[in-house]
Amino acid sequence: MTDHAFDLPLLQQWVGRTEVKEDLIQPAMASALAATLDQAAPAAELPPLWHWIYFWTVAPASEVGADGHPQRGGFLPPVPLPRRMWAGGRLTFTAPLAIGREATRTSRILNVEAKAGASGQLAFVTVRHEIAQDGRIAVTEEHDIVYRDLPQPGAAAPAGKPAPQEAAWTREIVPDPVLLFRYSALTFNGHRIHYDRSYVTGVEGYPGLIVHGPLIATLLLDLLRRNMPEAVVKEFSFRAVGPLFDIEPFTVCGQPGADGRVKLWAKNQRGELAMQAEAVISA
Repeated sequence: MTDHAFDLPLLQQWVGRTEVKEDLIQPAMASALAATLDQAAPAAELPPLWHWIYFWTVAPASEVGADGHPQRGGFLPPVPLPRRMWAGGRLTFTAPLAIGREATRTSRILNVEAKAGASGQLAFVTVRHEIAQDGRIAVTEEHDIVYRDLPQPGAAAPAGKPAPQEAAWTREIVPDPVLLFRYSALTFNGHRIHYDRSYVTGVEGYPGLIVHGPLIATLLLDLLRRNMPEAVVKEFSFRAVGPLFDIEPFTVCGQPGADGRVKLWAKNQRGELAMQAEAVISA
C-alpha cells in the first residue's frame, strides 16, 4: 500500500461542486501570449485555447502548497498524491471570444475516479468549463487532471510509445526556461515543475523542467493555424502521453485529413509520442 492511500468516497463528495469566475479578455495578455509563441498579436478575436491564460486561480501566498499550486481541498478535491498534471481535454468552440470584452467561466466537477497504473496509484478529476460572453456560450471544455505517486527509488522510466512517422507539417520547438517561465506567468501557474529545477529533479524525480501540457496543446493548434490560417476550429481533443522537458527540443506535427479532421501530435527527439490530438475544422 502506498503512503499516499486516499479515501475515494470522500473525494467523490466534490462531484457537482461549481465555481464561477469573471474576467476581462485583456488585449495586453493576448499580445503577451502572441509574443511568447513568436507570432503577431490577434486584433479582435482570441485564437482557440488562448482562454487558458485568463480566469486565474489566485491564492494568497499563505495558501500555496509545497508544489507551488494552491493547497488542495478548495474547488478541487484534496487528492493526496504528490504529482499533478494535465491529462487531456475535449473542447467545443461555438463562438469566438472577443478581445476587450468581459467573459464568464462556470466550472463544475464532473467525476473523480481512481485507477491502478504501471507506476502505481492514479487519480483522475474531470472538470467541465463553460465560457460565456454576452450571454452566449463560446467554449465548452472537459478538462482531465491526473494525480500520481512519486516513482520508487531506482525505478526505470516507462518505455515511450512511437509517434506517427508521416506528417504533412512539422515544427521544432526549443522549450527553454524563458518560454516556460513566460507561459507560467501568463497563466499565473506557480507549479514548481515548470521553473524550479532543484524541485522537479530532486523532489518529483524528473530529469528537467516540464513543458506545460496546455502549452504543448496550444503549440499544436498554433501549427495548424500557421499552415491553414483560414481554417475555423470547431472541436479539439488532446491527451498527454508522456512528458517533455526543457533539456531537449521537441517537434509538433500535423496531418490534415479529407474529412475536416486534422491529426496533431508532439514527439520528443527519440520519436516517442508526448501528446496526441485531433482538431475538427471548417474552411
